[in-house]
Amino acid sequence: MNVPKSGYRVFSANSTAACTELAKKIIERLGVELGKSVVYQESNRETRVDVKESVRGQTIFIIQTIPRDVNTAIMELLVMAYALKTSCAKNIIGVIPYFPYSKQCKMRKRGSIVCKLLASMLAKAGLTHIITMDLHQKEIQGFFSFPVDNLRASPFLLQYIQEEVPDYRNAIIVAKSPSAAKRAQSYAERLRLGLAVMHGEAQCSESDMADGRHSPPCVRNSSGHPGLELPLMMAKEKPPITVVGDVGGRIAIIVDDIIDDVEDFVAAAEILKERGAYKIYIMATHGLLSADAPRLIEESAIDEVVVTNTVPHEVQKLQCPKIKTVDVSMILAEAIRRIHNGESMAYLFRNITVDD
Repeated sequence: MNVPKSGYRVFSANSTAACTELAKKIIERLGVELGKSVVYQESNRETRVDVKESVRGQTIFIIQTIPRDVNTAIMELLVMAYALKTSCAKNIIGVIPYFPYSKQCKMRKRGSIVCKLLASMLAKAGLTHIITMDLHQKEIQGFFSFPVDNLRASPFLLQYIQEEVPDYRNAIIVAKSPSAAKRAQSYAERLRLGLAVMHGEAQCSESDMADGRHSPPCVRNSSGHPGLELPLMMAKEKPPITVVGDVGGRIAIIVDDIIDDVEDFVAAAEILKERGAYKIYIMATHGLLSADAPRLIEESAIDEVVVTNTVPHEVQKLQCPKIKTVDVSMILAEAIRRIHNGESMAYLFRNITVDD
């Protein structure tokens, strides 16, 4: 038993060793042992969880990092939560630093809001609380029927800029799309730096066709009401990429919440180089770095990509030395400690604004 007198346990729901590194750092900071459980895949790829100790009446924290195999990780978390629920755990709190499917939080044509579905599944499995970090959209918290603590990684990334970026006073914070301008403005104001916004690059990814207003397709229907003539919406034309702000002779620091497919970041770096930036950094909370991301980063004009360890990416770091990691286990461990002791979480959000 990990903490006999405290009345709580910390478990990891990951079946792969690479995904348990963050859990090990968290329990080391808490001074506890990892709960005894076995998570593995059957020969037919079914997920199986065996809890090896009594959890009756205990508060349970399940740490689940999300690797590339997202759906397996989700099933591991659901099965673990349900196993603990049926074992009479008092409270089951999920520590999910990167919340999967967070980009699918809006209706797209005839699609579905998968993030809402996942929130319902977690509640049905038995979770009573979630600790996460930098949700893709803060409104996602409204999908849950239980409390959600959305921690911020920005203090750690800001500290990295101040301590590890040489001559950061000559830097400028860059938003690679207008949708990222609020986050970039927050960084710029805290570092007392200038702000630049790139326009014309990601107009179709988030804003266009994201809310279902193009579904069904906008086509005149001659068989409709004879007196109904709706005006047709003009198709959007993607404008040329422009940079609003002077980056010449400066260090450009692009900030975002997720870096997955890096083509947009590589293209942004090339434009910034053309505009005179002599160094380019990428700062993001969640480094998914899918597909050929390490190779593309290594061959690009990007000097350094800085991400936190919310998602395991040790293999990508071996492939690309430009990728650096910032440890956020400290704030996750402190959140667990405060929730268990019934202390206020306000300290973890001091000086934090909605735009951070």
